[in-house]
Amino acid sequence: MGFQHGLSGLNAASTNLDVIGNNIANANTAGFKQSIAQFSDIFANSMEGTDNAQIGIGAKISSIAQQFGQGNITPTSNPLDIAIQSQGFFRMSDNGAVSYSRNGQFHIDDSGFIVDASGANLTGYMADENGDIQAGSIPTNLKFSTADLAPQATTAFDVGFNLDARKKGDAAVFNATDPKTYESTTSGTVIDSLGNSHVLSLFFKKSDTVANTWTAYATVDGEVTTAGLPVGVTIDGNPSQSMEFDGEGVLQNITDKLDVAIDFSAIDPLFGGVSPQTITLDLTTATQFGSPFGVNALTQDGYTSGRMSGFTISADGIILGNYSSGQTKTLAQIVLANFVNPQGLVPIGDGHWAESPASGEPLVGVPKTGNLGSLQSNAIEESNVDLTAELVKMISAQRMYQASAKQIETQDQIIQTITQI
Repeated sequence: MGFQHGLSGLNAASTNLDVIGNNIANANTAGFKQSIAQFSDIFANSMEGTDNAQIGIGAKISSIAQQFGQGNITPTSNPLDIAIQSQGFFRMSDNGAVSYSRNGQFHIDDSGFIVDASGANLTGYMADENGDIQAGSIPTNLKFSTADLAPQATTAFDVGFNLDARKKGDAAVFNATDPKTYESTTSGTVIDSLGNSHVLSLFFKKSDTVANTWTAYATVDGEVTTAGLPVGVTIDGNPSQSMEFDGEGVLQNITDKLDVAIDFSAIDPLFGGVSPQTITLDLTTATQFGSPFGVNALTQDGYTSGRMSGFTISADGIILGNYSSGQTKTLAQIVLANFVNPQGLVPIGDGHWAESPASGEPLVGVPKTGNLGSLQSNAIEESNVDLTAELVKMISAQRMYQASAKQIETQDQIIQTITQI
């Protein structure tokens, strides 16, 4: 039986060297997980009970165990390089065949799908037109939409300011083209239903007869009559709006938001969008103090159409599209999968694994939930192979192989000696 020991040792050492060689060969493969050869001894089966003096007949490789420890994470310049921190696998689909991967080196194919180097699709949940994630549904292949982001017409225009209480009003009739007929003015951008930008200007004229009283006027795109009065713009149904302050400079008569109606067809007869457009104007924070006029807040909620200029991926897998209009929109969310026994996964090449009865069913969810890890964009997870350690193990495996070969040589010499007696 002496040859059996040596042969089993050679076979086990050879397999161990193959495992080590595979680890070394994939030291630079992103997302690769090293394996180790696990040995066990071999004993002959006995039908007559247990023999305490039985000598084993060698060794064998009982299993090749995958080691799913975290690899180092290295920053890159590609936003579609995505690393998983902690547990989980990317869920990939190749024409419906689902596999799992830790290699997050993705790109966009000519159809807009997010794929890896083998052409498998990254899966997750797509967002609807409003940017809401359809979580809970079956994960689908993620795809970037190249459509422009539709414009949003302005519905709210909020402005905060202080009117100078030291100003003296006069009897001149308001004229938007004559700065001598009003005390202060400010302006901001509003967006119509077609995504066109317009300038909404506000003018403030102080009364020369009633203390602490001002009148607000509004124009759009500077369109005025020959008398300098606004065209196509009303504030709460009137061409102007009174503003009354108390002795402490606090606005009194406007405690709610105002409706500004803009008749774009009066401003431009060829305008094809929604007209009139109603915008909620908030002047409730206005003050009248003895200090220079100043605007301390000015916001509006409209935006023009935009073309995608880039995207970002958050730690929880949300993909946000960045548009030339300065807006962002949720496009999709990447899902991850985990297993009760990851070592039971079957490697199928190209950095992919397939589930098996030993791995258990995939537990699919979004990153940072349950026992799933988080994502880091502009980064890749390196192989978890420790090259120095593998080289040391290779030396040990080589010694084992040489020793087993020497054992066979020695056994052969013994047999030759016996046959020569």
